[in-house]
Amino acid sequence: MMLVELIAHTNDPERTIAAAAKLCYSDAHIDTLLEGLTPEKTAAFLQKLSDVGHASPIEHASFTFGIEGVSRTFLAQVTRHRIGSFSVQSQRYVRLEDFRYVIPPEIEAIPEAKAQFIASMNDDAKKYLELVHTLEDAHTAKFVAQGMDEKAARAKASKQANEDARFVLPNACETKMVVTMNARSLQNFFHLRCCSRAQWSIRAVAYEMLKLVLPLAPHIFAAAGPRCLTGPCPEGRMCCGKQAEVREKYAALKKEALPNG
Repeated sequence: MMLVELIAHTNDPERTIAAAAKLCYSDAHIDTLLEGLTPEKTAAFLQKLSDVGHASPIEHASFTFGIEGVSRTFLAQVTRHRIGSFSVQSQRYVRLEDFRYVIPPEIEAIPEAKAQFIASMNDDAKKYLELVHTLEDAHTAKFVAQGMDEKAARAKASKQANEDARFVLPNACETKMVVTMNARSLQNFFHLRCCSRAQWSIRAVAYEMLKLVLPLAPHIFAAAGPRCLTGPCPEGRMCCGKQAEVREKYAALKKEALPNG
């Protein structure tokens, strides 16, 4: 089951961004930079940044998410967002005795396909553990022959076996990670990954991430979501043709996240 949690963030992110903007546009001093930054003035500075397209101050706020129940396919996509920090559970150091996997919704919906998928996963898990044990025994014997005591040899062999056996693991294999992005990177992430053309798993994670940051930085993420929320669809002939439906969905999300907004 997919889980997305916000585990840390910049304290008072919008005021922090407004302070950076204030320094850019006034003869402010560091020791008094936060003075007078009322909610109204903070909102005014943020609106000014939006109006003039001055995005660099937005980078001073960051958000850290814990994500689990996602696949290695998801990992390959999310790490394309290079202005982000990623810490991922290692298949080299963590042996997958408890083999978990993610079933795509389209496969889940067809009983025959689901049964075939699960059978394939079970076979992969079996072959993975067989290969791990074969490699571990062979490497242990080699290290013992080289003069290493058996306990140390087994520990070293175990890691080396994991390192090579993981090559048989499927993209469906479940992983978990900690991801940190600044607010500007998140805006770009939401533009790209909330789009209907994004792959289903990263789209679902992006939606959950947006739900978590909206209450903390409503001005910064006021236009967050696919680009068609604020203009024409940029996908050309690949457009999903559901702009009205998408806009309604994100309007409802923002109303839910900001009931007093």
